[in-house]
Amino acid sequence: MSGNLVLRAGPDALRLLRERGLRAEDVAVVPGASGGPKWLVLAGLDRWLWGDFLRGPRHSPVHGIGSSIGSWRLACAAQRDPMAAFDRARRAYVEQTYPPKPSVAYIGETAREILGVLLGDSGVDEILTHPWLRLHVVTAESRHAVASERYGVQAAALAVAAAGNVLARRTLALHVRRVIFHADPAPAAFTAFTDFPTRHLPLTRETLAPALLASGAIPLLFPGVRIPGDGNRVHRDGGVIDYHLAVDYGRGDGLVLYPHFYPHLVPGWFDKSLPWRRGRGAGLRRTLVIAPSPDWVARIPGGRIPDRGDFNRLDDATRIRTWYGVVAAAEQLADEMRELVALGPRIAERVQPID
Repeated sequence: MSGNLVLRAGPDALRLLRERGLRAEDVAVVPGASGGPKWLVLAGLDRWLWGDFLRGPRHSPVHGIGSSIGSWRLACAAQRDPMAAFDRARRAYVEQTYPPKPSVAYIGETAREILGVLLGDSGVDEILTHPWLRLHVVTAESRHAVASERYGVQAAALAVAAAGNVLARRTLALHVRRVIFHADPAPAAFTAFTDFPTRHLPLTRETLAPALLASGAIPLLFPGVRIPGDGNRVHRDGGVIDYHLAVDYGRGDGLVLYPHFYPHLVPGWFDKSLPWRRGRGAGLRRTLVIAPSPDWVARIPGGRIPDRGDFNRLDDATRIRTWYGVVAAAEQLADEMRELVALGPRIAERVQPID
């Protein structure tokens, strides 16, 4: 059976699906990737996941970990009425407009306004007190010249970082360091990542909104963000290190359920143009990736997944109409996902291995 979705799983996840199908009680972690407007193709899967599949009381928490727009999606999910939060966020995001050649400050202020709409009047408290969804927000602490707000200095530093990354991804640690903000009092066990130096900080009423803003602060386009209580450190987009969160989620009984724009995972921002740098192996052993199929993408308005280039290639009216069309089409993915869950263990017949 083929369809609008591609499902790929690590060996532990595939074994679980063969034994008992996809069950809400088996989900332990939900990652959310960076990708800007790409999140619009996940509108239907977000509605299925947070408004249907995972809705209701649980005996164990679900950990949502995200970078950039992925953390914003999870911040919607962690509110009392997640569907209302998603609707507010999508409307503000789709309908954002800019003058020709907007300044970094203008783009940053627009992002701050969209985030304010997403959080609403009570979103911060609702996220911090959610009964079972634990939010983890990933940022990249900028070091040395990457922390500069002078465009030329920052651009040169990022070019050096990108060159080093081609040789070895670990060289990024010379320029940026991973920071994870946690809603839980202590970091979750699965976030004990060892691939990069990582700091763990609490999400509080004072830090939640700044951490979310920082997680989406794209280098060269957005101003860096200083987080209350973290000194003068400059935080930028978490996707610089963790673009698709292709990290080692460790062993465990729970499933890592990953709605994603692509069937593959790109580790870091600088790896997008490196086809040999893809997430695979033991770290994804309990991960199930759910992504739109290439055939479905070819049929949606515009014939491709939205991206930031749409702001330049389309006029505002065309872009907004196209993006809303993608959101509407994305309900097809939700419908298919409900059908797949109803198959029970037979869902494994649709799953490809993560090599």
